[in-house]
Order: sequence, then structure tokens, then C-alpha cells
Amino acid sequence: MHRKKHIWCCIMIILIMVFDQITKYFAQKYLSDGTVFPFIKDIVQFHYAENSGMAFSLFSGARWLFIFITVIACGAALWYLFSDKCKSLWLYWSIGVIVSGGIGNLIDRAFFGFVIDFIEPVFIDFAVFNIADCAVTLGAASMFLYLISDMMKKENADG
Repeated sequence: MHRKKHIWCCIMIILIMVFDQITKYFAQKYLSDGTVFPFIKDIVQFHYAENSGMAFSLFSGARWLFIFITVIACGAALWYLFSDKCKSLWLYWSIGVIVSGGIGNLIDRAFFGFVIDFIEPVFIDFAVFNIADCAVTLGAASMFLYLISDMMKKENADG
């Protein structure tokens, strides 16, 4: 049972990473000259950006620190997943999605020295981001919901 779960998790991580890298490739190829492509009018456009920092370009220039932290965090998460210590399937998949995004941005940082971003909401003043960022955010949101749900279950069981 566990082996099958691990295989599917690896496939999911690889698929998200590949999708992230393909979209970044096309963003770099077609948008790096300054072209802006309106994807959903007045909502989202594709606009090439290079981010040498973390979220919202914070701590720009700390490339090796980010690489180190990401390798340690993703390595620890993968160890947790594949050592069968994670008993909840919900938590398991949430962590897997986070790892896929972390590795997607790690690839950029390692090869280019920056992360390629291209998804820009235009209905709100917000950062430009990418598919890996979406994976990290959605995985973290799912993990947060799991933790709240688990906490509530334990609270109800106790009293």
C-alpha cells in the first residue's frame, strides 16, 4: 500500500515540476523581451520577471542561502513522506505539493540565479508569481486546513 502511495506522490511531484518548468521556459522565450500577454482581460496577464529574492523580492541576492534552505526543507519533507511517518493522506499530499513547488523554484535558482515569474494579477496590486509558487501556496493552505481540522477533531474527542 505504502509503495503505491509513494510512487503516485513521486509522479505528482514530477508532473507539477515539469509543468512549472515548461511554463517558465515559454515565459522566458516569449515574454523576456518585455511583451505582456493579457491572459484573462482585467484579471491576469503574463509578464516576465526575474526574482532573485524570495516572496515579493525580499532578501534579493541571497541565492545560496535560499538554495541551502530549500534543499534542507525539501529533503526533510521527502524523508518525512517516504519514511512512512506521515499517517494522514491529506497531510501527505499537501506536503508533496509544497515540495514540488519548492523543487521547481530550486531548479531556477540553481541554474539561473533567480526564479522566473510570469503570472501577474492586474485586478489587484500583487507580486508576479509562477506555477511553483502556486503549488507552495496551495499545498500550505491545504496543510493549514488539515492542521485546523485535526486540532478540532482532537478537541472534540477530548471534551
